[in-house]
Amino acid sequence: MADNFEIRADYDRDSIVVYQAFREQIAAPAVAAQRFVPPFSTNRMTWIKPSFRWLMHRSNWARKPGQECILAVRISRAGWEEALGQAVLTGHDRRVYADSTAWRKAFSHAVVHVQWDPEYSLRAAKLDHRSIQVGLSRHIIDRYVDEWTVEIRDLTPLVHKMSAHLRAGHVDRAKALLPPERPYPLDAELAHRIGVH
Repeated sequence: MADNFEIRADYDRDSIVVYQAFREQIAAPAVAAQRFVPPFSTNRMTWIKPSFRWLMHRSNWARKPGQECILAVRISRAGWEEALGQAVLTGHDRRVYADSTAWRKAFSHAVVHVQWDPEYSLRAAKLDHRSIQVGLSRHIIDRYVDEWTVEIRDLTPLVHKMSAHLRAGHVDRAKALLPPERPYPLDAELAHRIGVH
């Protein structure tokens, strides 16, 4: 099965939506303040994902401990592309780095990590394309919190509704509630940097 590396996202001219899962003690204050506030930590890496389905698979539809709240974080496209412009893949890719030594050197100084993981269908079947995860280190996370974030929405009720439809066998009803996602345009330099091929 061939892997297709492509960013699919809910975006408009100025912004893009990324998803994160948190415990309620972090999620509720963030939604109330419309920005991340303590106990959210800016001293550790946080991972953002534009694929809603990937996060549903990872969080088991908001049922995993510590991932009971699903947030849709709308950030500026300028911020998103700033992050990608500083990203280093979490593994050596021959098409991106001259050799493993070059990759290790780049990774040792990386402030942003990029990882491509299998995408899944609503029925948890592995698909033939991969979804991007972007890890923001403590060296750049303040920009995510203070400058890039435009809006934070709590999607947990929607997630519970979709999950109930799936458990009842109503896949079409769950699918109808999926956030819109379409291929995200990248210039050639950014695409190469993050291993899009």
